[in-house]
Amino acid sequence: MKVPQVQPWLGLDEYEAIKSCFTDNWVTEGPKSSEFRARLLELTGAEFGEFAPNGTLAIYLALMAAGIGHGDEVIVPDFTFIATANAVAMVGATPVFADVTSTNFQLDIEACESRITRRTKAIMPAHMYGMVSNMDAIMKLANRHGIMVIEDAAQALGVNYYGKHAGTFGKAGCFSFFADKAVTTGEGGFVITDDPEVAHNLKFLRNQGREDRGSFIHPEIGFNFRMTDIHAAIGLTQLGKLPEAKRRKLQALQWFKNGLADVEEVHFLTLEPGSERIPFRTCIIAEQAHELMKYMDAREIQARTFFYPLHKQPAFLKIVEESGVTSEEFPNSTYAYDHGICLPAFPEMSEGQVNYTIDVIKDFYARISAWVLPGLRLHTPRKILRS
Repeated sequence: MKVPQVQPWLGLDEYEAIKSCFTDNWVTEGPKSSEFRARLLELTGAEFGEFAPNGTLAIYLALMAAGIGHGDEVIVPDFTFIATANAVAMVGATPVFADVTSTNFQLDIEACESRITRRTKAIMPAHMYGMVSNMDAIMKLANRHGIMVIEDAAQALGVNYYGKHAGTFGKAGCFSFFADKAVTTGEGGFVITDDPEVAHNLKFLRNQGREDRGSFIHPEIGFNFRMTDIHAAIGLTQLGKLPEAKRRKLQALQWFKNGLADVEEVHFLTLEPGSERIPFRTCIIAEQAHELMKYMDAREIQARTFFYPLHKQPAFLKIVEESGVTSEEFPNSTYAYDHGICLPAFPEMSEGQVNYTIDVIKDFYARISAWVLPGLRLHTPRKILRS
């Protein structure tokens, strides 16, 4: 049985949705985009929002609109997709890495505070794997030090923290509509804010420094970061399917939890208190994680590692060396990569696919227990509370 890592939930509904873009002869950003924007603002509760071509450029736009640039530092979790830090570098600022918690690998508050300097302009929590970071503590820390918060909520559309939507706590919040997200348009991004000045800057930055596309007078310097109505039409259909996508992903997660409950070598991440969850992946901490993934791959189950620690990324070695930090300061992000596995999690995943994956995992550990596979050395992972 083949079990892919990602399988976008696309079908005839999306195909039908884009037809009007051709019959109305409007394929650039237009009425569908306006409707998609309105629906996203309704979902998140934000006052303003602007599209971007992808999630990385959404973060880039948010940072630029908030006035972050050369000479500034932005604290980012050491455990996140590299785009979070890349966007900081794109605006000329310096990404500063902070370790994450050991229970769910969200930004660690104490580690974050230890990275604050006189050059720190912002903290950028990344809401990992479909849950929201500890935003109460992050906002208190930011307010205490007089610095702003820009949220990377790429994996958290539709997810609330104590009833408030991800991305609405700080100066701006950023989302992605990439193929593996709960709402996908293939590529696409969105920035939300309640700050009128940031909203103004977003509008001009993404539209060649003007408010209206029909004008050839450009009051400010800007760029072309628009989407298309074809993408928006798909996004509108996807938004309508979001509640069912959430239900199905949570059902798959529960199937995995039930099936792996008696496997001592496997643990699930703890849900951040106050946060909802739309599983971005089915995330586990496992003994011999990388060997297990090879075993699964040989049986046509696509598993992935957790994110590689940013402080170890070759692209950022110079920044890390200049900062003087050492690998010993990032025990949890390092542990996450060494022991984390992203099991498949997509809306159309069947119970049969889940059970097959569970059986393969159990078979792997049964073989280790019986024979200890050549070259493997058993050890016990740190305790991760089940949730």
